[in-house]
Amino acid sequence: MITAPDLSRGGTRGGRWATAACWLAAAPVAAWALVRLAGLESGPLVLAIAFTPYVAALAPVVAVSARALRRRAPAVVAALAALSLIGAVAPRAVPDARPPADGPTLRLLTANLRLGSADPAGLVDLARVRRVDVLTVQELTPALAAELDRLGLATLLPYRSLSPEVGSTGSGVYARHPLRDTGHRRNQGFFFTQAYATVTVPGAPPLRVESAHPAAPYAVDVAPDWWTDQRAQPPATPDGGLSVLAGDFNATLDHAALRELIATGYTDAADAAGAGFGGTWGPYDGDPIPPVTIDHVLVDRRIAVRAAGTFPVPGSDHRALLAELRLPAG
Repeated sequence: MITAPDLSRGGTRGGRWATAACWLAAAPVAAWALVRLAGLESGPLVLAIAFTPYVAALAPVVAVSARALRRRAPAVVAALAALSLIGAVAPRAVPDARPPADGPTLRLLTANLRLGSADPAGLVDLARVRRVDVLTVQELTPALAAELDRLGLATLLPYRSLSPEVGSTGSGVYARHPLRDTGHRRNQGFFFTQAYATVTVPGAPPLRVESAHPAAPYAVDVAPDWWTDQRAQPPATPDGGLSVLAGDFNATLDHAALRELIATGYTDAADAAGAGFGGTWGPYDGDPIPPVTIDHVLVDRRIAVRAAGTFPVPGSDHRALLAELRLPAG
C-alpha cells in the first residue's frame, strides 16, 4: 500500500526548487545584516543601506516561509538576520531617557528647500504656527530668501546667518534670538555650503547651530564625495560648548558614517523622541521611492529632546523636521 510521506517529522516540501528559493531569499537578507552591522557599505551599497528598515520588516517573512517549507538552515540564517536587523532599527520607535536639562525650551526646524522651489508662504506659516525659535535651511536661493522675508520671516526670525546661492548649494540659519560668530563653510563634495552661528538663548549657555548638507550618494562615482563630506562634519564637543547639527545629511541611522558622527557626543532628536521612522525624503514629489529618513537634528547629549516630528513643505521633495529641545540652564 502506498502512503503519503510524513511531513510532521522534518520532511521537506517542494523539492530542490524550494530549497534553492529559500537560500536565494535568505542569503541576501543575511548579507544585508552583515553589511549593516559591520558598517561595510561602499559603492552602490551606500545608497541601498538607507532602506534597511524595509529589509528588517521583510526578513521575518523570509524566515517564517523557509520554516514553513521545512528548510531549517535557511530559516535559521534568515531568523538570525531578522533579529539583528530588528535589533538595530526597532529602538527608533522607543523614546530614550532624557538628560537632566532644566533650562529653556527651544523649537528647532530644519528644511531642505529643493533648489529654492519650496513654497515660501507654507514655510513661513509652519514657522509661525509651530513657534519655531531656530530654522536651518538647505538649498536656499537669493530669490527665496527675499520672498521669505517679504512674507514675514524677517519679523518671526530676525537674526540670521545666510549663504544663499542659485541652485542647490545655499544654506541658512534663522533665529528668534541674537546670533554671534556667524559664517558658513563649503563642503568638498557637491560644494554645498553649511551656514552656522552661535545662538544666545536667554537662560541657557551659548548654542552653536550649523545647517548640515553633505553630498548625496545618488550614483556610485559620487560615493567618495559623500564619504568626504560625512567625515568633515563637526564632531560634538561633550567637554566644551553646546552644539547642534541640523539639516539634510543624505544619510540615515543605518549609515556607519552618521553613526560614527553621533558617537562623538550627539543624540539624534527623532530617534530620542521615539519618532525615528518618520520619513523625510522619497515620494513627496511624486517619485516612486519608499520614504527614508535622511534629515536629522543632532543635538549635544546634554540637551533633552522633548518631541520630534515631520511636516510637509509644498514644493520640496523633503519633509521638514521639527525638534522640541530642553537646553541646560546657563
